Amino acid sequence: MNSIARLGFTFASGIGLIGVLAAASSPAALSGVEGGLWEVSRSGLPHERICVPAPAALAQLEHRQAKCESSVVRDSGAVATIHYTCTDGGYGHSNVSLLTPRSLRVETQGISAKAPFKYTFQARRVGNC
Repeated sequence: MNSIARLGFTFASGIGLIGVLAAASSPAALSGVEGGLWEVSRSGLPHERICVPAPAALAQLEHRQAKCESSVVRDSGAVATIHYTCTDGGYGHSNVSLLTPRSLRVETQGISAKAPFKYTFQARRVGNC
């Protein structure tokens, strides 16, 4: 079981910081992927840059400022499915697909701020933090 520690994000500068992923291990599907500065693209929204210590933290993008616990429920080939629950009552379920070692596709859904969410985004590693 992985724990995702408190996540922070700074919108004003376009560069966000996601805190430490207190994980025992990352999913095998993401084993060749490094943490660092990632550019997140979602349809209809401007690109955002986020610093992540481990790519599995991108599974919790919707709850990046919440304290959550996560577990890998599927880890096969180039896809990892991560489910997480947060202390504020929110939760999420994300499929993280490895496109290349520097590019991921994340489909995520769950409950945030007592309302449902569902969206897909692309993440591309653009450098070090």
